[in-house]
Amino acid sequence: MTNLSKARALALLIPAALLAGAWGSQLIGGLYPCEMCHWQRWPHYAAVVIALLAFVPALPTRLLVTLAALAIAVSGAIGVAHAGVEYHWWHGFTACTGTMSSGPITIDDLMKAPIVRCDQAQWTLFGVSLAGFNAIISLTGAAVILVLLARRSRAG
Repeated sequence: MTNLSKARALALLIPAALLAGAWGSQLIGGLYPCEMCHWQRWPHYAAVVIALLAFVPALPTRLLVTLAALAIAVSGAIGVAHAGVEYHWWHGFTACTGTMSSGPITIDDLMKAPIVRCDQAQWTLFGVSLAGFNAIISLTGAAVILVLLARRSRAG
């Protein structure tokens, strides 16, 4: 497997796995995302689409993988900002959000909707929040992808 193939696979697998974890923690674990959590997901959605395009033979693979890596890094940077808000290293951009289902909304729906604060981690492991894990995995993953791209192999 060439370095380009490895980078392309990672550019797809990293954001897909992080999104699966985010959605799993929401749908199975009952952890509702705050606004900043949603901000971290958008670059991963873009990275998945861009990485999938990198598998199309007629398209510029190296450029697309680079763009996917940059999108992953953007999510990681947002994760750093969010983790800093959770750890109270700095003030956040938003205080809290509510999560609602689509469709007509009644007062009763509003009263039952969970309010999720961006400055309070809902879950941690070894003192690291989900935003912190996203930052660590995304920034490390983006760096690995870019290093693989920089190391041009003979076949790739």
